Amino acid sequence: MTALAQDRRPARLAIAGIAALALGAVGVLVLGLVPPTDQISVTRRTISEYGLSDNKWVFDLAVVLVALGSAVSLAVLRLQRRLPVVSAIFGGLWTIGLLVIVAFPKTDWAAGADSGAGGTLHRAASVLAFVCLPLAVLLAARTAFPHSPQRRFAARLLAALSLGWFAIILGAIAVAAFTDGRWWEIIPLGLVERGMALTELVALAALAAPARQLS
Repeated sequence: MTALAQDRRPARLAIAGIAALALGAVGVLVLGLVPPTDQISVTRRTISEYGLSDNKWVFDLAVVLVALGSAVSLAVLRLQRRLPVVSAIFGGLWTIGLLVIVAFPKTDWAAGADSGAGGTLHRAASVLAFVCLPLAVLLAARTAFPHSPQRRFAARLLAALSLGWFAIILGAIAVAAFTDGRWWEIIPLGLVERGMALTELVALAALAAPARQLS
């Protein structure tokens, strides 16, 4: 019975990590429904805009929950030898990036603020996080699911879709470079970022979900 209980601990921790990811995602969703953040456009404004509002504490808590859930999920995968070293590094960068996003709010362009060191760190951490997580999942899928091609395919597909969202942003930047336009106005940036964030969380949850057969 003791051995059986010990075997169940990683699965329980993995479920707890996924639950934290879900709670963080719900927190961001709630921000779009309650005042005053319900006035922030979900199609044009980035998620980080919530961090400049009176509901900043909800935004910070939601992101910290995602970071915590990510750390737990990745740690369990690593302990189970289902996460390669390179994926662990990318996953760690994703988690650190989330914490930097909380520690250094985005530049408040609406208030005429200049982009200082904090704003620059925020943007860099956002890009780092959004790129590193899908790479971590993509590179870990084979190791995480050696005996489950369906789950391996699903994890890889979600990671690829996450990178696809980011490619839309890169495409807008490229178009803006040739048209002298503002790249963030070419696409519905808020919608793209939210789609990317949701896809990445689902990808991580798919990777972290307990597997019946482990390598």
